[in-house]
Amino acid sequence: MVWTLIAGFLVMFMQAGFAMVETGFCRAKNASHTMLMNFLIYAIGMTGYWILGFGLQMGGVGGTPLGGGTAGLDGEFVVHLFGKDFGLFGTKGFFLQGVSYDTAIFALFLFQMVFMDTTATIPTGAMAERWKLSAFFIYGFFISMIVYPLYANWVWGGGWLSQLGKNFGLGHGHVDFAGSSVVHMVGGVCALAGALVIGPRIGKYNKDGTPNAIPGHHIPMALVGTFVLAFGWFGFNAGSTLAGTDLRIGVAATNTMLASASGAIVATLYMWFVYRKPDPSMAANGMLAGLVAITAPCAFVNSVSAFIIGAVAGLLVCWAVFFVERTLKVDDPVGAIAVHGVNGMWGVLSLGLFADGAYGDGLNGVAGTVKGLFYGDASQLIAQSIGVLANIVFVFSVSWVFFKVQDAIMGIRVSAEDEIAGLDEPETGVLAYPDFTVLPAHHSPTIDRPAAPAPAFRPELLRAPKEVL
Repeated sequence: MVWTLIAGFLVMFMQAGFAMVETGFCRAKNASHTMLMNFLIYAIGMTGYWILGFGLQMGGVGGTPLGGGTAGLDGEFVVHLFGKDFGLFGTKGFFLQGVSYDTAIFALFLFQMVFMDTTATIPTGAMAERWKLSAFFIYGFFISMIVYPLYANWVWGGGWLSQLGKNFGLGHGHVDFAGSSVVHMVGGVCALAGALVIGPRIGKYNKDGTPNAIPGHHIPMALVGTFVLAFGWFGFNAGSTLAGTDLRIGVAATNTMLASASGAIVATLYMWFVYRKPDPSMAANGMLAGLVAITAPCAFVNSVSAFIIGAVAGLLVCWAVFFVERTLKVDDPVGAIAVHGVNGMWGVLSLGLFADGAYGDGLNGVAGTVKGLFYGDASQLIAQSIGVLANIVFVFSVSWVFFKVQDAIMGIRVSAEDEIAGLDEPETGVLAYPDFTVLPAHHSPTIDRPAAPAPAFRPELLRAPKEVL
């Protein structure tokens, strides 16, 4: 009980890390707006999850290792197809009333809620600098009450993806120890849908489709935020045992460290060799990519595999950032789609490759330990791939429809005038930096100060056309 609560407290503090990373990677004129989204999503998401999300996700999970047990959560809505049971969502635990008014279930709610909130905050980075606060507010309930809980139920709540092993002999079913797919990929795929619907920031792309670099205003803030996230990740990964007596927590925590290191190193070296300078922002995203990737397999792999998984993630995030920006023409100010979406997918697939059979006996009702392709069980990789496909199809389609409908009804993007001026004053009424932020005269005639210094070096500019420079 104490172990799970402390781990949950660590994960809650990751919200501060996300706020710093995303705000640092955005422009100064949007700092209050970006910070406020990261602040409010904690309160909005918690409320929505308490009302409906927790019940849908965990209402049929049955017992867990938590002290006192959680056997009261025994209501799973199941459909019967091909002679098999397919769990779709839970039916108990709403408002934490009835059988869920229990010490162990309350602790489980806290732990699961902060995981959900990590998912919910990811699109705030991809859609930053042009998202209406009113539209964001409604989104917070949508992600916490519907999208995240349903997919999380399928993997962690006894739903159909977790039963692929029992029903079809595919390893131990879709396995995700701490959330590469459940948390990060859900957030990254939702962010992709939202960024597509809301469109790129003004000035991001030229008429010929080539992108322009829009530097963040506070790289030191983003780097400190990355360290805050890395610290909270120990609760994220090791805490997912739900039991401090499970000494596998040492393996999970150490693998988490190693993958973060290799991710940062590889991303830094890639930018150094290809663009001639190490890019601090990509070093930070490389570390985060390694952390995202190791989240699913952290308890099932050895240290060498963990380092390799993180290294691949560091390379993937560099490729993915430029692919999203230059090929897909999707404007993602902080690289959330590449960090969380792409490397969330890599994380669960890497479990299907590198799980070495040292842990997981009986997981998801399947006898024996979890083994990946490289250790003799190709079916585990198949189960991981099915989980990835289900994530992309479900999360993207539902999120895209939601954002399109919301945009048609109320509009999700601020006006061009407000976007150019900066969202702090028109959307929040408070400037993050009133001593030096410059606004157009029609927004604030009393502010007439020198412009901020030129932005720091960005490797993307090395290959930019002369007219952009």
